[in-house]
Amino acid sequence: MRRSTAAAVAAASLLALTATACGPGHSNVSASPGSSSAASQQPTGGTDKAPGFSNPIDKGHWGAKRLAQAKGAPDAGVPAGSLGGEQSASDPAPQPVTAKEVNRPYHRYMAPVGKIVFDSPQGPKVCSGTVVEDPAHPGKSNLVWTAGHCVYSREGGWMRNIIFVPSYNDNGMSADQIDRTPAQQIARYGVTPYGKFWADWINTSNEWLKMNNTGKYAYDFAVLHVKPENGSGKSLQETVGTAVPVWFNAPTGRGLGTPASFGYPAQPPYDGARMMACPGQAGRFTIAQGTPAMDRIGCTMTGGESGGGWLVHRGGKLALVSNTSLATNDPATWAAGPHLGPEAQQVFEAMSRKFANQ
Repeated sequence: MRRSTAAAVAAASLLALTATACGPGHSNVSASPGSSSAASQQPTGGTDKAPGFSNPIDKGHWGAKRLAQAKGAPDAGVPAGSLGGEQSASDPAPQPVTAKEVNRPYHRYMAPVGKIVFDSPQGPKVCSGTVVEDPAHPGKSNLVWTAGHCVYSREGGWMRNIIFVPSYNDNGMSADQIDRTPAQQIARYGVTPYGKFWADWINTSNEWLKMNNTGKYAYDFAVLHVKPENGSGKSLQETVGTAVPVWFNAPTGRGLGTPASFGYPAQPPYDGARMMACPGQAGRFTIAQGTPAMDRIGCTMTGGESGGGWLVHRGGKLALVSNTSLATNDPATWAAGPHLGPEAQQVFEAMSRKFANQ
């Protein structure tokens, strides 16, 4: 699909979603937010890949069945109500909004969105990501936006075998259907319609790497640079036909309007196989004293939607304004994402500069 056509369809899809209802993903935080040391720290931008990161391509590692069997985000959700609107700096907790599946085939309606899968200390896990524009490579971006906790665990250490699968399971088969389909027939059903892309470099915030309290979730974002498993000379953006710009320093809370979050929730009642979406009126959410206010929307998605992009209309096209960082569980009622301010912009620009001449 041509990029202009894909972008127009995606914009129309988002507009349709905002007239209905939708849902989120998440990660774990303690029930009682502590004070943050971020207030006394200068924004440090991004790490230039901490020591120990290694992600060599292993073509036999992520077969279709193993992809389908990966469940849940690297961290669990927070109990509903444990971090709600009781905080004076936060808007009241939003009402739940039910997640709805994106129209199929996914590449026609939301081509920039995909599934991120990786090996964690607890086994194969799932997050979500979004293809974003790279100003150093117009029309040829290899950058994917996601959450910091999807690439670097809260306990410390990089995830392994990290891949991005754009428009994963394009035709929306259930995980059980994928598991029952003979391997030689998988390709025709569009489980990996554009192939698999391996992360060869990662930038996340130093705040996410180094802070040891709940305030780190205000900086829970990351950028992947990826390359195709099949060795194709095409960039990720050329392969999928589109990418979205990142809108840094966008309005916060109600000024942001009604963003829609996208992703692949993988914990019950979802199975990680289908792309879901959830538009909701944004409100401000302060995770810890002294940290930037996050944005929060009502949503029913579960673990696996973590890292999924929050998209809004800006100037006639879609723009990414946040990513799902944390959410409630038992039941799932809302999701929160970091405000993409100067810290996020520094993380992104460091990645763009690194590959500017490649």
